Amino acid sequence: MKIISWNVNGIRASVKKDFVNEFNSINADVFCLQETKAQNDQVEEALSEISGYEINTHSADKKGYSGVSILSKVKPESVTVNIGIDEHDHEGRVIATEFEQFIMVDVYVPNSGSGLKRLDYRATWDAAFAKYLKQLRKKKPIIVTGDFNVAHQPIDLARPKPNYNKTSGYTQVEIDGIQGLLDVGLVDAYRTLYPEKVEYTFWSVRFGARAKNVGWRLDYFLVDERLRDNIRDSIIHTNTMGSDHCPIELQIEF
Repeated sequence: MKIISWNVNGIRASVKKDFVNEFNSINADVFCLQETKAQNDQVEEALSEISGYEINTHSADKKGYSGVSILSKVKPESVTVNIGIDEHDHEGRVIATEFEQFIMVDVYVPNSGSGLKRLDYRATWDAAFAKYLKQLRKKKPIIVTGDFNVAHQPIDLARPKPNYNKTSGYTQVEIDGIQGLLDVGLVDAYRTLYPEKVEYTFWSVRFGARAKNVGWRLDYFLVDERLRDNIRDSIIHTNTMGSDHCPIELQIEF
């Protein structure tokens, strides 16, 4: 099974940049999107040229903000959105689709923002999301993917020292947050297979960061430890353009 995750930074803009051809050429079994920046009907309209997939999408209350979608060749047994806490359930950040062997969770984790203004909220969110995942995996093994807005280890960003505890995405609070998700019983698929490989999934649009490869690994597949031996590969598609993030791929066998 091939699963793709991609923060598209606006699905309507992405479709104008050849997203549909990219999507068709990848031919994934499950395709997870983050930051669609559109309401559900607008996402469905943007993806109207895509056939052969069940489209499930969840948008924020605020228009043009956040949003997640899961497209799958197989119709899910069930679809749920949000994590069941009102404080966190208005920003369109979580959608889960249940399949026979696992539950797919697509997440767009809150950014701590410029000046770390949302760092306290982020810590609260991470803890709540961890509890949600812990409960969810009692039903079935889970695979969690998306934009986690954090570099977990120094190897996961080009310039760790000047960014540590100063820049959103690399504070100890955020690092502890993703570690808390792993501690639920998940493994980072990419780092499990490639403990010393240096690749990134996000580059700032400023200062020619992508051309210089001054990047961050913010996008992950966190796979239930019960499925660790099912993982076949984890790939970062660094050469795929169309967003400030690139797609990531999980190959897993059942």
